Amino acid sequence: MKEAFIKLHISILIAGMTGVFGKLITLNEALLVWYRLLIASILFFSMLAYKKKLHAIDVHSFLKIAGTGCLLCLHWIFFYGSIKASNVSIGVVCFSLVGFFTALLEPILLKRRFFFRELMYSCLTLTGIILIFHFDTRYRLGIGLGVVSSMLAALFTITNKKVSANYPTSCVLFYEMIGGFICISCILPIYFHLFDTSFKVSSATDFTYLFLLASICTIGMYLLQIEVLKKISAFTVNLSYNLEPVYSILIAMALFGEAKELNFAFYAGLGCIILSVILQTLNVTRQKKLQTLEE
Repeated sequence: MKEAFIKLHISILIAGMTGVFGKLITLNEALLVWYRLLIASILFFSMLAYKKKLHAIDVHSFLKIAGTGCLLCLHWIFFYGSIKASNVSIGVVCFSLVGFFTALLEPILLKRRFFFRELMYSCLTLTGIILIFHFDTRYRLGIGLGVVSSMLAALFTITNKKVSANYPTSCVLFYEMIGGFICISCILPIYFHLFDTSFKVSSATDFTYLFLLASICTIGMYLLQIEVLKKISAFTVNLSYNLEPVYSILIAMALFGEAKELNFAFYAGLGCIILSVILQTLNVTRQKKLQTLEE
Protein backbone atom coordinates (compact mmCIF):
# COMPACT_ATOMS: atom_id res chain seq x y z
CA MET A 1 0.00 0.00 0.00
CA LYS A 2 2.88 2.38 0.79
CA GLU A 3 4.30 1.80 -2.71
CA ALA A 4 0.89 2.60 -4.24
CA PHE A 5 0.71 5.94 -2.41
CA ILE A 6 4.24 6.80 -3.57
CA LYS A 7 3.17 6.06 -7.17
CA LEU A 8 0.03 8.17 -6.65
CA HIS A 9 2.02 11.23 -5.62
CA ILE A 10 4.52 10.67 -8.42
CA SER A 11 1.59 10.73 -10.86
CA ILE A 12 0.29 13.96 -9.27
CA LEU A 13 3.77 15.48 -9.52
CA ILE A 14 3.90 14.48 -13.20
CA ALA A 15 0.48 16.07 -13.72
CA GLY A 16 1.83 19.22 -12.09
CA MET A 17 4.69 19.26 -14.62
CA THR A 18 2.25 19.57 -17.54
CA GLY A 19 1.90 23.32 -17.08
CA VAL A 20 5.65 23.72 -16.56
CA PHE A 21 6.37 22.10 -19.94
CA GLY A 22 3.89 24.55 -21.45
CA LYS A 23 6.16 27.35 -20.25
CA LEU A 24 9.43 25.63 -21.24
CA ILE A 25 8.33 24.82 -24.82
CA THR A 26 8.72 27.88 -27.05
CA LEU A 27 6.10 26.80 -29.63
CA ASN A 28 2.72 28.53 -29.64
CA GLU A 29 -0.11 26.76 -27.82
CA ALA A 30 -1.80 25.27 -30.94
CA LEU A 31 1.38 23.77 -32.37
CA LEU A 32 2.36 22.48 -28.92
CA VAL A 33 -0.96 20.63 -28.62
CA TRP A 34 -0.63 19.27 -32.20
CA TYR A 35 2.75 17.71 -31.44
CA ARG A 36 1.63 16.47 -28.02
CA LEU A 37 -1.35 14.64 -29.51
CA LEU A 38 0.65 13.29 -32.46
CA ILE A 39 3.43 11.84 -30.31
CA ALA A 40 1.07 10.58 -27.59
CA SER A 41 -1.24 8.91 -30.15
CA ILE A 42 1.67 7.08 -31.81
CA LEU A 43 3.09 5.92 -28.46
CA PHE A 44 -0.33 4.88 -27.13
CA PHE A 45 -1.21 3.02 -30.34
CA SER A 46 2.11 1.12 -30.14
CA MET A 47 1.49 0.22 -26.51
CA LEU A 48 -2.08 -1.00 -27.07
CA ALA A 49 -1.13 -2.94 -30.22
CA TYR A 50 1.77 -4.62 -28.37
CA LYS A 51 -0.51 -5.64 -25.49
CA LYS A 52 -3.30 -6.60 -27.94
CA LYS A 53 -5.74 -4.24 -26.21
CA LEU A 54 -6.68 -2.20 -29.26
CA HIS A 55 -10.46 -2.52 -29.75
CA ALA A 56 -12.34 -1.65 -32.93
CA ILE A 57 -15.52 0.39 -32.47
CA ASP A 58 -18.40 1.35 -34.75
CA VAL A 59 -18.47 4.69 -36.59
CA HIS A 60 -21.20 6.20 -34.40
CA SER A 61 -19.29 5.43 -31.20
CA PHE A 62 -16.05 6.72 -32.72
CA LEU A 63 -17.68 10.04 -33.62
CA LYS A 64 -18.99 10.46 -30.06
CA ILE A 65 -15.65 9.62 -28.47
CA ALA A 66 -13.69 11.67 -31.01
CA GLY A 67 -16.01 14.62 -30.35
CA THR A 68 -15.13 14.39 -26.68
CA GLY A 69 -11.47 14.36 -27.71
CA CYS A 70 -12.07 17.67 -29.51
CA LEU A 71 -13.08 19.18 -26.16
CA LEU A 72 -9.84 17.87 -24.62
CA CYS A 73 -7.85 19.39 -27.50
CA LEU A 74 -9.55 22.80 -27.13
CA HIS A 75 -9.03 22.70 -23.35
CA TRP A 76 -5.30 22.15 -23.85
CA ILE A 77 -5.06 25.00 -26.38
CA PHE A 78 -6.66 27.48 -23.99
CA PHE A 79 -4.73 26.10 -21.00
CA TYR A 80 -1.36 26.56 -22.67
CA GLY A 81 -2.51 29.87 -24.14
CA SER A 82 -3.26 31.03 -20.59
CA ILE A 83 0.21 30.02 -19.38
CA LYS A 84 1.96 31.72 -22.30
CA ALA A 85 -0.09 34.91 -21.82
CA SER A 86 0.66 35.00 -18.07
CA ASN A 87 2.56 32.31 -16.16
CA VAL A 88 2.19 28.75 -14.85
CA SER A 89 0.75 29.83 -11.48
CA ILE A 90 -2.07 31.84 -13.10
CA GLY A 91 -2.84 29.03 -15.57
CA VAL A 92 -3.17 26.30 -12.93
CA VAL A 93 -5.09 28.53 -10.49
CA CYS A 94 -7.67 29.27 -13.20
CA PHE A 95 -7.87 25.52 -13.84
CA SER A 96 -9.28 25.22 -10.31
CA LEU A 97 -12.55 26.62 -11.73
CA VAL A 98 -13.27 23.19 -13.24
CA GLY A 99 -15.22 22.35 -10.05
CA PHE A 100 -17.36 25.50 -10.43
CA PHE A 101 -18.23 24.78 -14.08
CA THR A 102 -18.84 21.10 -13.32
CA ALA A 103 -21.26 21.98 -10.50
CA LEU A 104 -23.01 24.39 -12.86
CA LEU A 105 -23.10 22.36 -16.08
CA GLU A 106 -23.38 18.73 -14.92
CA PRO A 107 -26.96 19.04 -13.56
CA ILE A 108 -28.02 20.67 -16.86
CA LEU A 109 -26.31 18.18 -19.20
CA LEU A 110 -26.96 15.02 -17.14
CA LYS A 111 -30.40 16.18 -15.98
CA ARG A 112 -29.83 15.82 -12.25
CA ARG A 113 -30.69 18.25 -9.48
CA PHE A 114 -28.36 21.06 -8.44
CA PHE A 115 -26.46 20.65 -5.19
CA PHE A 116 -26.35 23.98 -3.39
CA ARG A 117 -23.28 23.04 -1.35
CA GLU A 118 -21.28 22.21 -4.51
CA LEU A 119 -22.18 25.59 -6.00
CA MET A 120 -21.33 27.39 -2.75
CA TYR A 121 -17.85 25.83 -2.55
CA SER A 122 -17.26 26.48 -6.23
CA CYS A 123 -18.30 30.12 -5.84
CA LEU A 124 -15.52 30.45 -3.26
CA THR A 125 -13.08 29.39 -5.99
CA LEU A 126 -14.70 31.92 -8.33
CA THR A 127 -14.19 34.62 -5.68
CA GLY A 128 -10.48 33.76 -5.62
CA ILE A 129 -10.21 34.17 -9.41
CA ILE A 130 -12.11 37.48 -9.28
CA LEU A 131 -9.74 38.77 -6.59
CA ILE A 132 -6.73 38.03 -8.79
CA PHE A 133 -8.44 39.36 -11.94
CA HIS A 134 -9.56 42.62 -10.33
CA PHE A 135 -6.37 43.59 -8.55
CA ASP A 136 -3.72 42.22 -10.92
CA THR A 137 -4.38 43.72 -14.36
CA ARG A 138 -1.16 42.33 -15.89
CA TYR A 139 -2.59 38.87 -16.39
CA ARG A 140 -6.17 39.53 -17.50
CA LEU A 141 -5.72 37.89 -20.90
CA GLY A 142 -4.11 34.84 -19.28
CA ILE A 143 -6.91 34.65 -16.71
CA GLY A 144 -9.57 34.96 -19.42
CA LEU A 145 -8.03 32.12 -21.43
CA GLY A 146 -7.66 30.07 -18.24
CA VAL A 147 -11.35 30.48 -17.40
CA VAL A 148 -12.35 29.24 -20.87
CA SER A 149 -9.88 26.36 -20.45
CA SER A 150 -11.48 25.28 -17.17
CA MET A 151 -14.98 25.42 -18.69
CA LEU A 152 -13.85 23.19 -21.58
CA ALA A 153 -12.19 20.80 -19.09
CA ALA A 154 -15.47 20.55 -17.16
CA LEU A 155 -17.39 19.82 -20.39
CA PHE A 156 -14.81 17.16 -21.28
CA THR A 157 -15.14 15.49 -17.86
CA ILE A 158 -18.95 15.46 -18.03
CA THR A 159 -19.20 14.16 -21.61
CA ASN A 160 -16.42 11.64 -20.98
CA LYS A 161 -18.63 9.98 -18.35
CA LYS A 162 -21.34 9.48 -20.97
CA VAL A 163 -19.19 8.10 -23.80
CA SER A 164 -16.85 5.90 -21.76
CA ALA A 165 -19.47 3.71 -20.08
CA ASN A 166 -19.39 0.83 -22.60
CA TYR A 167 -15.71 0.68 -23.53
CA PRO A 168 -12.36 0.08 -21.76
CA THR A 169 -10.73 3.26 -20.48
CA SER A 170 -7.61 2.74 -22.60
CA CYS A 171 -9.73 2.37 -25.75
CA VAL A 172 -11.67 5.56 -25.00
CA LEU A 173 -8.50 7.54 -24.26
CA PHE A 174 -6.86 6.42 -27.52
CA TYR A 175 -9.83 7.39 -29.70
CA GLU A 176 -10.16 10.68 -27.82
CA MET A 177 -6.53 11.42 -28.71
CA ILE A 178 -7.27 10.60 -32.35
CA GLY A 179 -10.31 12.90 -32.28
CA GLY A 180 -8.28 15.64 -30.64
CA PHE A 181 -5.51 15.28 -33.25
CA ILE A 182 -8.02 15.56 -36.12
CA CYS A 183 -9.52 18.64 -34.44
CA ILE A 184 -6.19 20.45 -33.96
CA SER A 185 -5.12 19.51 -37.52
CA CYS A 186 -8.24 21.33 -38.81
CA ILE A 187 -7.57 24.33 -36.57
CA LEU A 188 -3.87 24.79 -37.42
CA PRO A 189 -4.32 26.28 -40.95
CA ILE A 190 -6.67 28.93 -39.51
CA TYR A 191 -4.20 29.52 -36.68
CA PHE A 192 -1.34 29.98 -39.16
CA HIS A 193 -3.47 32.44 -41.14
CA LEU A 194 -4.30 34.53 -38.07
CA PHE A 195 -0.86 34.44 -36.45
CA ASP A 196 2.59 34.67 -37.95
CA THR A 197 3.99 31.32 -36.87
CA SER A 198 6.14 28.47 -38.15
CA PHE A 199 5.18 24.79 -38.32
CA LYS A 200 8.61 23.42 -37.52
CA VAL A 201 9.99 22.69 -34.05
CA SER A 202 12.45 25.50 -33.39
CA SER A 203 15.06 23.49 -31.47
CA ALA A 204 16.12 20.05 -30.27
CA THR A 205 15.33 21.23 -26.74
CA ASP A 206 11.71 21.90 -27.72
CA PHE A 207 11.41 18.43 -29.27
CA THR A 208 12.85 16.85 -26.12
CA TYR A 209 10.34 18.70 -23.95
CA LEU A 210 7.51 17.72 -26.34
CA PHE A 211 8.51 14.05 -26.17
CA LEU A 212 8.65 14.16 -22.36
CA LEU A 213 5.25 15.92 -22.25
CA ALA A 214 3.64 13.33 -24.53
CA SER A 215 5.32 10.25 -23.08
CA ILE A 216 5.67 10.94 -19.34
CA CYS A 217 2.95 13.54 -18.69
CA THR A 218 0.36 11.82 -20.91
CA ILE A 219 1.03 8.08 -21.35
CA GLY A 220 3.23 7.62 -18.25
CA MET A 221 0.77 9.40 -15.97
CA TYR A 222 -2.11 7.29 -17.34
CA LEU A 223 -0.20 4.03 -16.74
CA LEU A 224 0.69 5.09 -13.19
CA GLN A 225 -2.96 5.86 -12.48
CA ILE A 226 -3.97 2.38 -13.64
CA GLU A 227 -1.39 0.81 -11.30
CA VAL A 228 -2.49 3.01 -8.39
CA LEU A 229 -6.21 2.25 -8.89
CA LYS A 230 -5.46 -1.46 -8.40
CA LYS A 231 -4.55 -0.73 -4.76
CA ILE A 232 -6.22 2.60 -3.89
CA SER A 233 -9.87 3.61 -4.37
CA ALA A 234 -10.85 6.05 -7.12
CA PHE A 235 -12.30 8.25 -4.36
CA THR A 236 -8.89 8.64 -2.66
CA VAL A 237 -7.13 9.18 -6.00
CA ASN A 238 -9.55 11.94 -7.04
CA LEU A 239 -9.20 13.74 -3.70
CA SER A 240 -5.41 13.50 -3.85
CA TYR A 241 -5.38 15.15 -7.28
CA ASN A 242 -6.57 18.37 -5.61
CA LEU A 243 -2.85 18.82 -4.84
CA GLU A 244 -1.97 19.12 -8.55
CA PRO A 245 -2.22 22.97 -8.76
CA VAL A 246 -0.17 23.27 -5.55
CA TYR A 247 2.59 21.08 -7.03
CA SER A 248 2.53 23.10 -10.28
CA ILE A 249 2.87 26.42 -8.46
CA LEU A 250 5.73 25.17 -6.26
CA ILE A 251 7.61 23.78 -9.29
CA ALA A 252 7.05 27.01 -11.26
CA MET A 253 8.31 29.09 -8.34
CA ALA A 254 11.43 26.94 -8.10
CA LEU A 255 12.18 26.88 -11.84
CA PHE A 256 11.02 30.30 -13.03
CA GLY A 257 11.09 32.40 -9.86
CA GLU A 258 7.39 33.18 -10.28
CA ALA A 259 7.06 34.17 -6.62
CA LYS A 260 8.58 37.54 -7.60
CA GLU A 261 5.84 38.11 -10.20
CA LEU A 262 2.93 37.42 -7.86
CA ASN A 263 1.37 40.01 -5.55
CA PHE A 264 -0.93 39.96 -2.52
CA ALA A 265 -4.05 39.63 -4.71
CA PHE A 266 -2.76 36.33 -6.10
CA TYR A 267 -2.10 34.86 -2.66
CA ALA A 268 -5.47 36.10 -1.34
CA GLY A 269 -7.21 34.50 -4.32
CA LEU A 270 -5.17 31.33 -3.94
CA GLY A 271 -6.19 31.21 -0.26
CA CYS A 272 -9.88 31.25 -1.28
CA ILE A 273 -9.27 28.44 -3.78
CA ILE A 274 -7.38 26.28 -1.26
CA LEU A 275 -10.16 26.85 1.30
CA SER A 276 -12.71 25.76 -1.30
CA VAL A 277 -10.72 22.57 -2.03
CA ILE A 278 -10.45 21.78 1.71
CA LEU A 279 -14.21 22.31 2.26
CA GLN A 280 -15.09 20.18 -0.78
CA THR A 281 -12.73 17.43 0.39
CA LEU A 282 -14.24 17.43 3.89
CA ASN A 283 -17.75 17.36 2.44
CA VAL A 284 -17.02 14.44 0.09
CA THR A 285 -15.24 12.56 2.89
CA ARG A 286 -18.23 13.05 5.20
CA GLN A 287 -20.66 11.84 2.52
CA LYS A 288 -18.47 8.80 1.86
CA LYS A 289 -18.49 7.90 5.58
CA LEU A 290 -22.28 8.26 5.78
CA GLN A 291 -22.67 6.08 2.69
CA THR A 292 -20.42 3.42 4.25
CA LEU A 293 -22.41 3.46 7.50
CA GLU A 294 -25.70 3.09 5.60
CA GLU A 295 -24.34 0.08 3.73
